[in-house]
Amino acid sequence: MASLSIQAAQLTSFLLTLLFWAILIRALLSWVNPDSRNPIVRLLDQITGPILYPLQRVIPPLGGLDLSPLVALLAIEVLKGLLVHAIMTLGG
Repeated sequence: MASLSIQAAQLTSFLLTLLFWAILIRALLSWVNPDSRNPIVRLLDQITGPILYPLQRVIPPLGGLDLSPLVALLAIEVLKGLLVHAIMTLGG
């Protein structure tokens, strides 16, 4: 049972890390205004959009700067710490 919880915790950590990097890359790409028809840009939008769009409705831009990626990155790191710890604790 402990082995299963370790694997679940590692998988959760890995997926949240991938999401973290996808949001970071999307935020960096927004500075150069990439072609929206590019398949990589579209994939990043599909992955990160469900997280960023609701945040963008709640968090207004500050001087034209979108802070939603920063909030999302912080939330992912907190969630990763909490979830991984909870999974490990449940597994014994």
